[in-house]
Parts: sequence; C-alpha cells; structure tokens
Amino acid sequence: MLSVGWDQVFAWRLSRQFVAAPTAGSAEVVATRLAGVQAQVASAAEMAVAVRSCAPRALAVGEALAAGTLIKTWAMRGTLHAMVPEHAAAALSLIGSARTWEKPSWQKTFGATPEQVSALVEVVSGVLAGQVLTRDELVDAVLAEPGFAHLGEQLRSGWGAVLKPLAWQGALCHGPARGTKVTFTAPADLAPGWQGVPDPDVAAPTLIRAYLGAYGPATPEAFDAWLSRNSVRKAVLRGWFAAMGDALTEVDVEGRIGWIPSEFADDLAAATLDGGVHLLGPFDQYVLGPGTGDTALLPAEHRSKVSRTAGWISPLVLVDGRIVGTWEQVGDDVVVSTFDARRISERDLSAAVNRLAEAIGEQRLDVRAS
Repeated sequence: MLSVGWDQVFAWRLSRQFVAAPTAGSAEVVATRLAGVQAQVASAAEMAVAVRSCAPRALAVGEALAAGTLIKTWAMRGTLHAMVPEHAAAALSLIGSARTWEKPSWQKTFGATPEQVSALVEVVSGVLAGQVLTRDELVDAVLAEPGFAHLGEQLRSGWGAVLKPLAWQGALCHGPARGTKVTFTAPADLAPGWQGVPDPDVAAPTLIRAYLGAYGPATPEAFDAWLSRNSVRKAVLRGWFAAMGDALTEVDVEGRIGWIPSEFADDLAAATLDGGVHLLGPFDQYVLGPGTGDTALLPAEHRSKVSRTAGWISPLVLVDGRIVGTWEQVGDDVVVSTFDARRISERDLSAAVNRLAEAIGEQRLDVRAS
C-alpha cells in the first residue's frame, strides 16, 4: 500500500486536471482528462475548458459538440455532461445498469412503467434514425404513436426525466443547438465511430480508470456518488473495482483508504505543492468529482457556500488545492469571498484573476474583496 499526505493528493490532482499546468490540447483533451465536463449550464462547461487551456478559444466545447467529437447527454447524477464518445458510452452503461426507472418510486413520480420506457426506446430510436429533432418535434412524433398520448407532459418536461432512461440506453443524445432550441439525435448519427452502449462489466474499467485518473485516490463509494448518487448495488460496484486487480494501487491518505490507477502511483508519491492560487468556474469538475461532501477538500462548515440552493455550485478559489473561498464577476470586478483563515497574497490573487480574464476573453478584471 502506498502512503501519501493530502498535500501530495492535491498537488497531483491540480496537475492531472490541467489546473496548475494548462494544456495546449483541445476541448476533447480536457473532457477526456476530467471524465466529462458538466454542461447543464453551457457557459460553465466553456469556462471549465478555457481555464485549463494555454490558448483558450471561445465556444470550444460548442464546436466539439457540433462536430460530434464530444457528446452532450444526461450522464453522471442525471445531469448533462459533455464527454468524449468512449467515456459517454461507458457512463451510460453503468448508470443504466442501476435501472432506476424500474423502481416503484420512479414510476410513481414520473408516470411511466418499465414496459413503457422499453417501448419508448424502440419508438425514439426509430424516430431519430438519421434525423435531428427539437424536443417538440420529437415529442409530437412519439405522441402520434399508439399508447403514448398520456406521456405528453412528462416528455415535454424541461428536466427530461422520462428522456433520461432513453439516453442511458443509447437511444438519444443532444444534437446541435437550433438557435435557442434544444435538439436530439441518435449518438450513432452524431459521433463518428460510435459503438453503442457496452456491457457494464466491459464499460466499468474504462470509466473507473478515467475517474480515478483525475480524482483519485478514491473509494468505490466515492465513484458511485459521482456516477449515480449511489444507485449501483454495492456488491456489483466492489466487483468492478476488484476485477481491475493490479491495474489499481491501494493508497492510504492520512488514514483514508482509496485507489488510484497504478500507472500514476509514482507521480502521486512525488507530487509537491507550489502554493499557487487558482480560480475555477461554477459547476467545476474539481469539486464535483470528489463531491462537495469531501471534507478534506471543502470543510463541512463551508459546504453551503459552495453547494447552494437549487443545485448551484459556486465558482471556486483554491489555495494549495483546497477550496478556501468563492468568487463572482460583477462588471469588471472579481469579487472574492474567502472563508479560510490563511492569507492570500494580493500578488498571487491578482495573478489568478489575470489568468481568469485571459481564459474568458476579458481585457481586464480587478479584484475586490466582499
């Protein structure tokens, strides 16, 4: 077993996630490294990529989605993510394996039986073959089929609750935006080389390796919290980890046991912090990967400042890889609110704000304390 401290873990994560060392690569490179970028708010996905890029480009995520090199679909925790096709297929497989739409509570809430969901998969797959349709166009086509007229309200819901099980089974994903309207299409029509949704036992090593390669060392339970809010059966989850054998290395982080891909064990052991200050945007994977409940990353007493009402995740201020505050842009000012006792030097914070300005295409941003 490898033993390391949290300083090493955070130093390694900052580097692996292109926070401390931005990449010259594309949006696809960033999304691959992060095992997906949350895209519920499109501007947040763009910022997540931009702050990790040496030469940020406006709308890099949107361009990749239009090209089919990234897929936007309901993935981890039922939220929209932009992912490379291989990771998207693996995530859909593992999320779908929990078959949450077959639970009585889901049926009671959303009004669709497992048989109806299965039938919807067939109907939607046929309707979308070779087509890109808006939500209204797709719903109208489905409701025209016998036996589906009563699902109109559920299918038109902005949250897409009844559409999510169809996405998890590979029947649909988001297509290129049509003005302000959301569209849907079949993954095979959007992404070159789409191979379909694999068997969960085949998919598990791909997604576990990707997750642990960005957010490790972590437990199976942390992986499932990120993936499905703990919907996968524990025995199945642990079996996926166990089956990876020597590909994973067990790590003791100051008494907390987790796993990391063995190929990164030496890098983790050698990682050192540089005292850097970093600003990340809302809904950033840096905190969504481990989860806002990880007290090594975010003290419990400050969690509500980051994980806010209506599911909003605040922009982050990091010092030595730990979350020490939040920020917001007000005009030409970046208003910083810190909750950590350590002092952030004005020079370091100004440098971080300058990096942020470059990433989001602002000529100048000034720092202001709240």
